[in-house]
Amino acid sequence: MNDKISIVCVTMNAAKYISGCIDSILSQSYQNIEIVIFDGNSSDGTQAIIESYGDKISFFRCESDSGVYDAMNKALDHISGKWVYFLGADDRLLPEFSDFAKNELKDDSFIYYANVMYKGKKTKGEVDEYEEAKHGIFHQTIIYPAKVFSKYRYNLKYKVNADYALNLQLHGDRDFHFRYEDYIIARYDENGMSSIVEDKAFLEDKAGLILRNFGWKIKTRFFFRLIKSKLSGNKI
Repeated sequence: MNDKISIVCVTMNAAKYISGCIDSILSQSYQNIEIVIFDGNSSDGTQAIIESYGDKISFFRCESDSGVYDAMNKALDHISGKWVYFLGADDRLLPEFSDFAKNELKDDSFIYYANVMYKGKKTKGEVDEYEEAKHGIFHQTIIYPAKVFSKYRYNLKYKVNADYALNLQLHGDRDFHFRYEDYIIARYDENGMSSIVEDKAFLEDKAGLILRNFGWKIKTRFFFRLIKSKLSGNKI
């Protein structure tokens, strides 16, 4: 039997999106999925929509939180799957998510990632170490082994890029390895928070995270880029 995937969705005033999100999960041919939703006390009817799905939602709670990553951390206390995937309320799973899950999720020392549709285009595919350090990996492309979250949680210091920060830490953790597979598993909403809000705390810490978690070649390359950016006044 295929191992269970816990799909975590956190919502806040998402009434016009959430049905499409849930329906895209329920339409998957991969059946061993649980849906875990945390809502931050929405006032637009989101809660009633979620509750209308009844027992198709494995766990639902509505309570205040201090931001999206706080809600995600809370949701992680209520998962039971071997694998974890995070989906935004305005994102949509695509059919290849099931193919990816059925065919590739075999070794829970791997953090598997694929592609999403973003701005109408497929994301660029496999990310080399330098690109991972410099730009990160799209959160919606990644299926994590649940044991990642027995060891780590999202750092609430980072309001927008806590997922990026976590992936940098995971790159430096010898217990885990990133592995790319060529599927298009979701459609990512380009208007999400990370697209429009700057995470100053993360930008301040980014160089240190890279220098701690990547090998000397990447560290050296990034260090020279950091010096160049400082001299030119540009952001890294």
